[in-house]
Amino acid sequence: MPLNSHQPYNELPLLPPAIELETKAVLKQAISANRVLANLRGLTAKIPNQGLLINSIVLQEARLSSEIENIVTTNDELYRAAADPDGKTAPHTKEVLRYREALTFGFRALKERPLNTNLFIELVRFIKLVDIGIRAIPGTSLKNELGEVVYTPPVGEKVIRDKLSNLEQFIHADDGLDPLVKMAVMHYQFEAIHPFPDGNGRTGRILNLLYLVEQGLLDVPMLFLSRYIIAHRADYYRGLRRVTEEQDWENWLLFMLRAVEVTAQQTYDQVVRILDLMENTRERVQREAEGVYSKDLIEVIFQQPYTKIAFVVDAGIAKRQTASRYLQVLAELGVLREMPIGREKYYINDALFAELTR
Repeated sequence: MPLNSHQPYNELPLLPPAIELETKAVLKQAISANRVLANLRGLTAKIPNQGLLINSIVLQEARLSSEIENIVTTNDELYRAAADPDGKTAPHTKEVLRYREALTFGFRALKERPLNTNLFIELVRFIKLVDIGIRAIPGTSLKNELGEVVYTPPVGEKVIRDKLSNLEQFIHADDGLDPLVKMAVMHYQFEAIHPFPDGNGRTGRILNLLYLVEQGLLDVPMLFLSRYIIAHRADYYRGLRRVTEEQDWENWLLFMLRAVEVTAQQTYDQVVRILDLMENTRERVQREAEGVYSKDLIEVIFQQPYTKIAFVVDAGIAKRQTASRYLQVLAELGVLREMPIGREKYYINDALFAELTR
């Protein structure tokens, strides 16, 4: 236990903790969280085009996770930039988009290799867009809102790599621990190691989602954990600190398990509402504009709130002139709202935007 917050915590205990993790209260909460998470996985498995989820819903997790680090963008800026990534975009908005890129990269990487230190490094490089690596020099510390140092992570590249190696072993150990309990332990340990000069918080939150996918608890890395952390920010940081100072694992595990349960239910409810909205839109367009209707067209306008003619063309639905007419018809119906911005013309799905940002 560090007696001085300014002293590097090189004595951070290795995993697993020398304490009973799965107390009666923890196991009870884990059962509830696993049940809701299974419902979410079952729902997403029924969606033919899971790109609908990755492209729109995941951006909200990216925005909220970045907001925890005081990297703030508006929903409008974010979704417009997602539709036109090569356009003029504020630096903070680009950094939020890179979070989604990192999450998508990690999701694809899991199909070929397990979670490990090299993957952690690749993720933080996606987020920061610099050739960042394991901290090799001292000077990193965590401060509170008053600028006071509350924690100094381990220093020395070998020390940090050894602790990451131990974390890897814990992640993949066949120890019988509930995967959600392991995720919570893993999250604390990664935060405590704080292996990079910057980007640790976002990398750690991506690892939570990737771990759930790796364990088969989710098919796509989609869960609003950052929303819960923002809503309970003081409890989150207090929980981390109490593990460090008092080895109070139970309250930390209960916090993270509740976070999974609450956010899995929120995500489930939102996916249901989006699917209902999509189905109602499909029925209306088929009924009122049968000449332009196709299932693929409806999927395109639900990929993200801002649609461009190029999206319809790229989906192989129609060539440019016809694609333009299709979107114009949808705008005339009120399904989309036409908005010229500079030389580009966007068609905005206001109903989808409202649902994603509620």
